Amino acid sequence: MSNIDQFRSSTRDWLKDNCPASCQGPDNALPDIIWGGRLQEYPDPDVKLWMDKLIEKGWTVPSWPEEYGGAGLTKEEEKVLRAEMHAIGTYSPLYSFGISMLAPALMEYATEEQKREHLPKIASGEIRWCQGYSEPGAGSDLASLQCKAVRDGDDYVINGQKVWTSTADVSDWIFCLVRTDPNAAKHDGISFILIDMATEGVSTKPIELISGASPFCETFFDNVRVPVANRIHEENKGWSVAKALLLHERTMLAANSRGSGSGLERRSLLTVARDALGQKNGTLGDPAIRSEIAQTEMDTLCYEATLQRTTEAAKAGQGMGPEGSMFKLYLSELNQRKADLRQRINGADSLIWDGEDFNAEDKEITREWLYGKAATILGGTSEIQLNIISKRVLGLPD
Repeated sequence: MSNIDQFRSSTRDWLKDNCPASCQGPDNALPDIIWGGRLQEYPDPDVKLWMDKLIEKGWTVPSWPEEYGGAGLTKEEEKVLRAEMHAIGTYSPLYSFGISMLAPALMEYATEEQKREHLPKIASGEIRWCQGYSEPGAGSDLASLQCKAVRDGDDYVINGQKVWTSTADVSDWIFCLVRTDPNAAKHDGISFILIDMATEGVSTKPIELISGASPFCETFFDNVRVPVANRIHEENKGWSVAKALLLHERTMLAANSRGSGSGLERRSLLTVARDALGQKNGTLGDPAIRSEIAQTEMDTLCYEATLQRTTEAAKAGQGMGPEGSMFKLYLSELNQRKADLRQRINGADSLIWDGEDFNAEDKEITREWLYGKAATILGGTSEIQLNIISKRVLGLPD
């Protein structure tokens, strides 16, 4: 028996012995995402048990080195693990900005001491991270940021504001860009620093969106003292870390082709149309809607196939370059089209906002449509992505 066959057999046995029955199958109790952190609550005791088992095994981030909380699996072993989990209808729901964005940057730029301090806590879901990049005057032109960090002995004293800080009000730590040299060119003089949100002087304020939700926040720093040891990479060289992390952010956003995983997303456009038209079986009666649904589904499948091919190439060592911007641009606009089609299919019923006579999915249709408008702004606007594509993919002149 080959090594990979032995791994497959042992993985299958381990899953059989350790995965609770309630965490398996198409109707399992697992949430789409567990963000982790000090405020994390579990919907079911079996989910907590399963997460503890995965964390102990290192299978929340199976390809990470063992000393950082992973299992040190090879790419082939990780592929087998995913396949065996899929076969019994289970998965690791732990997902966070720490795993998808910060960790790759730490792997590349952090000291060994910093890696051993922060990566295991990300792998275990102990700490939930948010991102402190955008400011009121520095969004698309991020390098214009003005949040200041002044060196005072072994600390930096930080003053300033961040905005559109996703989940800042429920996060434990923030990875942040600060200006440490106000006299340098705008892309220089920036440092990348990690801040405990419980530090005195850090405060947050949710920003209520038109959809009624508040996933974004304003974050304020008022004479916040942060150890110099929390700085990643060299002082004034944080833009290099920032660029690497933005690449991982766009790759993360690009990978989310099926949306947020909400019940609304899991209900296919065809199902939405059947429910709206009162037609449970057979060919959908409206040819115009049928054509739009077919085109949207084909576009989604083509996108996913292209993304998978590029992702596999990246895992093989070729890296994910500026094509991350291509994927992010296409997906954000594709999801907007899907939200718009879903709303048009439902007609007047998609205007439902509240009321006891309507189910939760109906109430979310307009909210999803409104939130979708943010897709071409968050993570870098479509205009910024087009600039990156024109310069770095197509090689066009400035």
